[in-house]
Amino acid sequence: MKSEIITIGDEILIGQILDTNSQYISQALNRAGITVGERTSIGDDAVQIIEALDHALHDYDIVIITGGLGPTKDDITKHTLTRYFGSQLRYDEQVADHVRTLLARRGIAFNDLNRGQAMVPECCTVLFNAHGTAPGMWFERKGKVVVSLPGVPFEMKHLMEDEVMPRLHKRFALRAIVHRTMITSGIAESMLAERIAEWENALPKGLKLAYLPAPNVVRLRLSAYEVDGESVRAEIDREFEKLYAIIPANIVGFEQASMQELVHNRLIERKQTLAVAESCTGGAIASLFTAQAGASQYFLCGVVSYSNEAKAEVLGVNPDDIKQYGAVSEQVARQMAEGAKRVAHADFAVSTTGIAGPTGGTAQKPVGTVWIGIATPERSFAVLRDCGTDRSQIISRASAYAVALLYEQLH
Repeated sequence: MKSEIITIGDEILIGQILDTNSQYISQALNRAGITVGERTSIGDDAVQIIEALDHALHDYDIVIITGGLGPTKDDITKHTLTRYFGSQLRYDEQVADHVRTLLARRGIAFNDLNRGQAMVPECCTVLFNAHGTAPGMWFERKGKVVVSLPGVPFEMKHLMEDEVMPRLHKRFALRAIVHRTMITSGIAESMLAERIAEWENALPKGLKLAYLPAPNVVRLRLSAYEVDGESVRAEIDREFEKLYAIIPANIVGFEQASMQELVHNRLIERKQTLAVAESCTGGAIASLFTAQAGASQYFLCGVVSYSNEAKAEVLGVNPDDIKQYGAVSEQVARQMAEGAKRVAHADFAVSTTGIAGPTGGTAQKPVGTVWIGIATPERSFAVLRDCGTDRSQIISRASAYAVALLYEQLH
C-alpha cells in the first residue's frame, strides 16, 4: 500500500515554518504498513492543488493533505477539493456547534468567517476535530482515499490518531513495514561497511540495510516492506545477533536512542555525576542533558566560559598556558574539564574549546577546529576534531563528538 503526503501553504515554501507534519504522518503511515512514496509541498494555489492531486491519485492509493483549512480567504483547500470531487458545500450543524462552543471558551465571537468552518463538501466524511475549528475531511474515488487535515500540528496529530489511522486500518488490508535500527559508535562509516560487508552480502532476500551516519555514530537500519511483521522482526533480530560477533565493541544500543540518552541512562545506573565546561558550544552540551527528565540525578554543573578570564578564574585554567598555546588547545581543553570536575565535585566532566566562526580562524587553527576535553575519575585527556565550516554545524558536531567521547569512557 503506497501513499503520498501533500502539504499546502506558502509559509512552508518561503521557509517561514518547518514542515513537521510530513515527518509525523510518514512515521504514522509506516507503522501501519503504508509506504510513503512522495512528500510534496505546494503553495496556496488551486491549480497547484489540482495538479498535485491528479499526480498523487494516478500513482498512489492514499493521499494525505495538510494545510489551507482556516477561516480566512487565503485558505482555499476545502473549496478546491469540493470542486475537484464535483460536489458542493453543505452546512454541518455538529461542526458549527463545536466551533461556537470552542470560540466561546476563548472569548471569541462566532462570526461569518467562523461559520464558514461548518461548511463541508457533501461528498466527504467529516472527521471531527476535537481540538480545533477546522474539521478533517475523508474522500474516496475509485477505491482510493484522499484525507484533508488542518495544518496546525497538534490538531493534525489528534486527527491522525483518533480518526485517520483507525479508518485506514478498517478500509485496507494492511501488511506490516518493519524497521529496526542498531546504533554503532567509535568506527567510521567506510570502515564499518568494510568490516560487515560479508554479513551485509549474506542478508536474506527482502531485508534492506541503510547506513545513517552522524558525528561519531552510525545507525544501521534493517527494513522489510509489506511483510508478516512477527516473523520478519524475529529474522531481523537474528541478523543483528550475528553482528555482535563481528563488531561487539562498537554496538551501543538500538532504535532512536540518542547518545546523550545512553550517557544519561549509564550515569543513572552507575550513580555517577557529570559537569560540563563549554566555550565554543555555548551551553549546547549542557542543554542536551538537562532536556531529559531525571537529569538532576547526575548533572551537577554547566559552565559557559567564553572568555579567557572565565576559563582562568572560574575553571582554574593556567593563564600562561592560554598565552602560550592559545585558548583553542589540548592543554586548555584538558584543564577546563579538570576544572569543571573539581568545581562541581563530579565523577566525570567534558569540555569544548574551539573556533565556531565565521571569523577567528587561522592557517594553523581554521574555523571548525575544536578541542574536546574529558576528565574521568582516573585521568584527563583531550582530542582534536574538525567540526566543519558552518557555525551551527560546528556547534552541533562538537557537541555530538563530546557526548560520544564521554560515552566511550562509560562503556
